[in-house]
Amino acid sequence: MRVLVTGGAGYIGSHTVLALAAAGHEVVVVDDFSNAKPAAITRLEELAGRSVPVHAFDLTDAARTDELFATEQLDAVIHFAAFKAVGESVRKPAAYYRNNLDSTLSLVEAMQRHDVSRFVFSSSATVYGEQAPVPYSEDYGFLSSSSPYGQTKVMNERILSDVAAVTEGWKVALLRYFNPVGAHPSGRIGEDPQGVPNNLMPFLAQVAVGRREKLTIFGGDYPTADGTCERDYIHVDDLAEGHVAALEHLDAMSEPVRAFNLGTGTGTSVLQLLHAFERAVGHDLPYEIGPRRPGDLPAYWADPSRAHAELGWRATRTIDDMCADTWRWQSQNPQGYPED
Repeated sequence: MRVLVTGGAGYIGSHTVLALAAAGHEVVVVDDFSNAKPAAITRLEELAGRSVPVHAFDLTDAARTDELFATEQLDAVIHFAAFKAVGESVRKPAAYYRNNLDSTLSLVEAMQRHDVSRFVFSSSATVYGEQAPVPYSEDYGFLSSSSPYGQTKVMNERILSDVAAVTEGWKVALLRYFNPVGAHPSGRIGEDPQGVPNNLMPFLAQVAVGRREKLTIFGGDYPTADGTCERDYIHVDDLAEGHVAALEHLDAMSEPVRAFNLGTGTGTSVLQLLHAFERAVGHDLPYEIGPRRPGDLPAYWADPSRAHAELGWRATRTIDDMCADTWRWQSQNPQGYPED
């Protein structure tokens, strides 16, 4: 297939571009580079051994989006492009709703006009909200989120479900991620957050490389095995392969829309992840236990059995793999991607 990957220069998008190329698909990228750097594309092309066509614009521009579909022959869309910082979304809710919803609507309308009917959506486990039983199951029906970012995922799932229900031939996979970490084993592409990292693994990597003084763990008194929060960490390459599996399964789906959890099904605590990263680095890393952070849940992880059964996909890489690959990326690229 010839696949449009929106946000294809970003962290998960770039790894998925490589996975698609490895599976024999052609890829076209659109990215406005608001949260990514052009150097990622250069490295993608090196790793893939082929050129990757790139369109640099904002998908909320409906006219440019329609022009893209008019000029490129496309078979499917994998949609990553979105603002994604939970804390920022609380401070700037209107910007998040405008960007994350308008970009999806531009894509959907262009797809309808140009007869493209396969869609894989980058969703999130945050759609399960605070009340869902653990492990999270796709059959849980009361989707909500405590942040505007999470609510845009809930709303986009609803938009896509409603459109697919009334548009003949549409097939949509909603992929609910858990906690993506790791990097490509080459060390050439990885996570390069702008500013202070919002997530544990990239912050920890920056402590290890000397960019941050120490890790602060938010809360050490949760009802978990060691008192720190537990999350379902998944290697970004496993996640990327999940997108390829979902894309290739779309035509076989018996219903227009299907949600899939992409996770390992295992919870790992903050301290367990810290100690795994110390093994990768080869020495202890400085940390302190601080107060709890508002909104953090004690523990959650995926029930990934649907993806196993229907997509033939499962996560295979371990926590030690995730840490070793992250450290290879960060140690080779201490400041992230070059600016030019």
